[in-house]
Amino acid sequence: MKWSHKLVGLGLLAFSVISLGACSQEKTKSDNGRVTIEYFNQKKEMSATIKEIIKDFEKENPKIHVKVVDVPAPGEVLKTRMLAGDIPDVVGLYPQNIDFQEWAKAGYFEDLTNKDYLDHIANNYASKYAVEGKIYNVPLTANAYGFYYNKTAFKELGYHVPETWADFQALVAKMIKDGQTPFAIAGSESWTLNGYHQLSLATITGGDDEANQYLRFSKPNSISAKDDVLKEDMERIDLLRQKGAMQKNWQGAGYVDALATFAKGEALITPNGSWALPSIKEQKPDFEIGTFAFPGEKKGESFTIGAGDLALSISSKTPYKEEANKFVAYMTTAKAMQKYYDVDGGPVAVKGVVTRGADSELGGLTSLAFTDRHLVWLGQHWNSENDFFTLTTNYLSTGDGKALANDLNAFFNPMKSDVN
Repeated sequence: MKWSHKLVGLGLLAFSVISLGACSQEKTKSDNGRVTIEYFNQKKEMSATIKEIIKDFEKENPKIHVKVVDVPAPGEVLKTRMLAGDIPDVVGLYPQNIDFQEWAKAGYFEDLTNKDYLDHIANNYASKYAVEGKIYNVPLTANAYGFYYNKTAFKELGYHVPETWADFQALVAKMIKDGQTPFAIAGSESWTLNGYHQLSLATITGGDDEANQYLRFSKPNSISAKDDVLKEDMERIDLLRQKGAMQKNWQGAGYVDALATFAKGEALITPNGSWALPSIKEQKPDFEIGTFAFPGEKKGESFTIGAGDLALSISSKTPYKEEANKFVAYMTTAKAMQKYYDVDGGPVAVKGVVTRGADSELGGLTSLAFTDRHLVWLGQHWNSENDFFTLTTNYLSTGDGKALANDLNAFFNPMKSDVN
């Protein structure tokens, strides 16, 4: 019965993909010369705002209609469509993903390296995702990972945002001594701690490239529970493991549960990304929210980590390259992205957008956005991620350093065949 259910599900997915493919073939030029281009959207939570921006674009470009495609499981649908050669005219995707890199190498996307509208992107951010020296994607916003904290309780209890790792250790120890619960953790959804573990390794080694040199580009079986990097890494995860540091039900708690625990004031800090803010605010916490980055050894060495979030590529096969480029160019304007930022609030890469700055809820993270303290997810150089998520929470549960080292080697060894 289980297999039959899976087959039915696969059949439905195939049917939906075929249907979407048929829809995509409707890209035509009408009798009055109006062109319809397809925009494949993966930022479903921002779909309403994106459609408002598109209406503004269409008013200025009455000969271009942009059809927004929102589908369930967009990542899987997009993979199937790409394999079938049914590529949307403009695609919203995540440029750190290995899929994007492979598709760009295969020639599926337009080379945008010399487009004038790249000048609208701050700090040359698009080059972060260059593939073989060429730019195939325009990142308009980014996400950033760090810590949310109860700003009101911090003020009332005399706590201060940690600026160094030693500060953080002292803060958590003081909270536990005071009978407070420091962290709300989603133990059943291990991806939520991906940023914590990656930032732990990056702050120890000195950056994202350095962390990957230790993890991904070292010799097979080189990671050991006895080496200095992993010992320091375990120390940082142990900050969460100590008695009283996490909410009692942390192992069974999901993403929504952890955010609810934080929003109710039952824990004073929760590690998560900029994407979590709307979910926290939906629960109407009765306190002021703040954020801070992952502290380094010394003041000024904190990092956040993330990647392109709303990020656009153009199909190399679209018959409407001029129209697709006009749309992408419009999306790089401050006018368009101001409307997006006013709802999303996350780091925006487009020049000229007026942001709320360091005093906003996400200010502790966005203040580092697009600087050398804003790292790209380490998985940009991996061919998978899920097992890394799991080994993080496994160590959080067991504290077994040898098992952690073995799991890291088992995860990265297959990727190292092209290194040694």
